[in-house]
Amino acid sequence: MNFGPTPLEEARGAILAHTVRLTGKVLKKGTVLDEAAIAALRDAGRREVVAVRLESGDVPEDEAADRIADALMAPLVARSRAATGRVNLFAESAGLFSLDAALIERLNAVDESVTIATLPNHSVVSAKEMLATIKIIPFAVPGRVLAVVEAIARSRRSGAPGLPALAVQPFRALSVGLVLTELPGIKESVMEGAVEATDSRIRALLGTMLPVERARHEEAPVAEALGRLKRAGADLLLIAGASAVVDRRDVGPAAIVRAGGVIEHFGMPVDPGNLICLGRVGDVPALVLPGCARSPKLNGFDWVLARLFAGQKVTARDIMGMGVGGLLKEIETRPLPRAEAPRNPVVTGPPRRARTVCALVLAAGRSRRMAPLNKLLLPDNKGVPMILRVVDNVLASHASPVIVVTGHERERVEEALAGRPVLFAFAPNYADGLSASLKAGLAAVPPEAEGIMVCLGDMPLVSGVMLDRLLSAFDPEEGRAIVQPTFRGKQGNPMLWAREFLPQMLAITGDIGARHLAARHADRLVEVEMASDAVLRDFDTTESLKGLPEYAAKR
Repeated sequence: MNFGPTPLEEARGAILAHTVRLTGKVLKKGTVLDEAAIAALRDAGRREVVAVRLESGDVPEDEAADRIADALMAPLVARSRAATGRVNLFAESAGLFSLDAALIERLNAVDESVTIATLPNHSVVSAKEMLATIKIIPFAVPGRVLAVVEAIARSRRSGAPGLPALAVQPFRALSVGLVLTELPGIKESVMEGAVEATDSRIRALLGTMLPVERARHEEAPVAEALGRLKRAGADLLLIAGASAVVDRRDVGPAAIVRAGGVIEHFGMPVDPGNLICLGRVGDVPALVLPGCARSPKLNGFDWVLARLFAGQKVTARDIMGMGVGGLLKEIETRPLPRAEAPRNPVVTGPPRRARTVCALVLAAGRSRRMAPLNKLLLPDNKGVPMILRVVDNVLASHASPVIVVTGHERERVEEALAGRPVLFAFAPNYADGLSASLKAGLAAVPPEAEGIMVCLGDMPLVSGVMLDRLLSAFDPEEGRAIVQPTFRGKQGNPMLWAREFLPQMLAITGDIGARHLAARHADRLVEVEMASDAVLRDFDTTESLKGLPEYAAKR
């Protein structure tokens, strides 16, 4: 193929390389120049034109794209006509798109003139969705290059000789049985959400759900429920546990074994979705779902489910091979190894997922251990009161709005925070203890808030960056409904709570906060390891203030 300026006397049959605009006429790029086109160029005063002249053995771009598309054709794959050296491939049915990635890479490595771009392997596709595009870069492909490309494209996958390079495996109309396990204290809305999310997934893959079986979160009742679903014709068995599965011998996996099945793999290198358990009862696949399957958002369970509906047998090796690309969502849960935490810098930046979280700053207490002084109003050596430092740290985070709960010396606290963009909530019965302050703050939480971060007014070392780490980890739909900071494994403050816990928090009485509720909902708790002990340090005595340089230097 020759490219470059071409005298009009030699241009007949050449391909125009760039669009030429003439008076009353446009010759588009790719036009094969005939006598009429050459005459128009000559009349416009042109003596030459930039064009491509094919040599013996060159295959024009549209013909080359056509031939490659024909070589890649497979059942349930349709194609467009060739135009400007391009052919697009489409799915004729909803299903799972699979490909031989190594083979596509070989095709793209043959010559720069041939390119093939595809969807990711194992993509769920709908009818008429584009799967791939074949594009010839220059105006022609050497015949010897095209012959090599066609031979590779017609080859079958090395690991699956029956499958072409590109394939659409249609979804089967499977009947799915779901066992929903129950524990005391689990809200009905959580159970209903798990059913709704599962049903949506099944229907999207053209399946149907059998009537849901509900059973106590115990091995025997769950095994019996699996047996009933299998006898009812289930093609796939699922267990959604009231508590997350943490071991092969946990309730869900043990129930599969008790029902006559086997466990083939536990865990997967996909996040969210790590805690999935793959087994079978006879020839029926059986899965214990990870907690994130309660959410409709993409997680590792979706990947496994799509393959099963497409008729693929999912093995332990398949699951272990899902790690590349398996980080579906960045989270901040336990980002630092505990032993290394003190030597690592705190991660900066906004939370990974925007959630509407308000912050309560509890500043109503009487400071009895420091009486007659009010610790929250004690100025440091720069004259800044402790409560102002705390509030400024909270305002530096992405929590909004910030609500300051006042009580003891209300006017002085509000005066110290004058000019700061905060809301105030007064606790008239603050003398009754911490729960009274907490309730006053919760009553002021706006209805749109998805979460409440409860901050203590005497913890001035907790920075806005640390608070944003907690916000990053918060995701009730994926089971991270309570977030608590830790330092070297020791639990600290502040804590972040999903709105679903608000009724239980409002029922607390006495001089205690809400921390004890976390023990009741351990399966909804996530801990975030911090790089310093600031989350453990509150300052409620004169002696403890000696640990704050700003105060120690003053006293």
